[in-house]
Amino acid sequence: MSKPNLHTPTLMLLPDGQAPQLLFLLFHGLGRDGSQMAPLAQALRAQYPQAAVLSIDAPERFDGAADGETGYQWFSLQRIDDASRIERVAAALPSFIASVRHWAAHFELPWERVALGGFSQGAIMALEAVQVEPRLAGRVLAFGGRYARLPQHVPEEVSLHLLHGMADERMPYRDIVQAAQILVQLGADVTADVKPGIGHELHPELIAKAMEQLRTFVPARLWREAVLAAAEQDRQQQG
Repeated sequence: MSKPNLHTPTLMLLPDGQAPQLLFLLFHGLGRDGSQMAPLAQALRAQYPQAAVLSIDAPERFDGAADGETGYQWFSLQRIDDASRIERVAAALPSFIASVRHWAAHFELPWERVALGGFSQGAIMALEAVQVEPRLAGRVLAFGGRYARLPQHVPEEVSLHLLHGMADERMPYRDIVQAAQILVQLGADVTADVKPGIGHELHPELIAKAMEQLRTFVPARLWREAVLAAAEQDRQQQG
């Protein structure tokens, strides 16, 4: 059974008295709801008070819930394997991408000022969304996630920040390290931080590291543009 409105956030933090200059859209893990992302939302609000931060519920009721439990899923894990995971993610992506586009248009922000943050299944969706949809978001924060299919190309002008616990038994960190190595070889703007002693959780250490990466990471393309601009300036001065 689906939820009635895919565009209604569980959590919304807006700037005080001004239009947002940035947009962070957050996506929870399997069987949870948008409230799971509250610690990340609060950290983003503290670091970027000019941003809108929204946490979105997945569109499907969690089909593994016990009686009386609530929660949502981006795709089902019932009888899943590697091939069916790829198919289910692909089927879930259109509505996921539509929700990102909806909120970017709502706040009248260009895609470069949109960032996606996901945990677990929400991280899978965010990573795969920028693989298939050009100019959807400028950054992705992926906590405890993985790729449904190892990346074959670099998402256009997207900075990827992969954050994982070394003690994660649900989604072993080796999968995301392998993906990061491939992305580096492909020339992606990517960081990968694996922290010991952390399991499958949105841990404060991972959140703190994500905030650091957002503050300090400079995409390689910007370095290239700066070098080219400096070279052109030197040429003009010498000419």
